[in-house]
Amino acid sequence: QVQMVESGGGLVQPGGSLRLSCAASGIIGAIDRMGWYRRAPGKRRELVAFIIISGVTGYGDSVKGRFTISRDNAKNTVYLQMNSLKPEDTAVYYCHARNNLGDDHWGQGTQVTVSA
Repeated sequence: QVQMVESGGGLVQPGGSLRLSCAASGIIGAIDRMGWYRRAPGKRRELVAFIIISGVTGYGDSVKGRFTISRDNAKNTVYLQMNSLKPEDTAVYYCHARNNLGDDHWGQGTQVTVSA
């Protein structure tokens, strides 16, 4: 039984900050990668950030320098610190995990709204 429990979404003013978290449990094997994707209205899903087992990270171009991904391996939890938020960051953010068998797991999504 896989669980991907997301939290931290909400409404924030432009220039503000939010911190998302995602705790994964029940995934068989080893988790190779965790990350965040987002889908804004009328747009395709896009990569926000990922972190692999070695700790190497990657970011989508639109969030580089503003967002930071981190993890707590003991808790199987990934975080996304979002600073200098813009209205264009408004989207549903989805947590993602992939194990060493190639299985993909997704959270239910958490809404982030950036508006004055």
